[in-house]
Amino acid sequence: MDNRLTAINIKVISVAGLVSLPLLAVCWQSGVTAANNGPETESVVGSNGDLRVPADYRAAYQFLGSWGLANDQGSGAKRWLPKAIQVVYASPGTIAAYRKDGHFPDGAVLVKENFEATTEAMKAGTISRAQRLTGWFVMVRDTKDSHPDNKLWGEGWGWSYFDAANPLKTTSADFRKDCLHCHTPAQASDWIYVDGYAPLWR
Repeated sequence: MDNRLTAINIKVISVAGLVSLPLLAVCWQSGVTAANNGPETESVVGSNGDLRVPADYRAAYQFLGSWGLANDQGSGAKRWLPKAIQVVYASPGTIAAYRKDGHFPDGAVLVKENFEATTEAMKAGTISRAQRLTGWFVMVRDTKDSHPDNKLWGEGWGWSYFDAANPLKTTSADFRKDCLHCHTPAQASDWIYVDGYAPLWR
């Protein structure tokens, strides 16, 4: 009887596996299509090239990684506690495409949340965590120079920063002055610090 139950279990698992494989293929293909053809991009980029923060990115996008920005004041251990925490998301299909050929596909969207950090004593020890959202950085991959007259586009990306109070209107005016200098050390990797994003490692 035990052997029979084991055989039944194996058959059920096998059937479940066969059913799940096509579903996984469909989901993966949908993700790649989204990154390349851009339903997410359409909700981020206006007709004149102005960007906005995608409304549903936390549910629809993939977690890419996070950063802690150390205090530039204080001394000792306090100096190394984060004054800000950044959490980064990528539009569906972006990670798979990058892992395939080492480049971000056209239409890929990156959203970086910027939080004030707070540090407190907890059971595990002294913990720093995100507290108040202060704004977003949004980038859209574009190697085709789709918006040559818009000063927020160039070097293969659309670039913008948004204050937390208004996700629809950027505070950036010129990506070369407002954004590019921070990304110069990462020029060889599509201007993105990929070393900080474990899902991209190949």
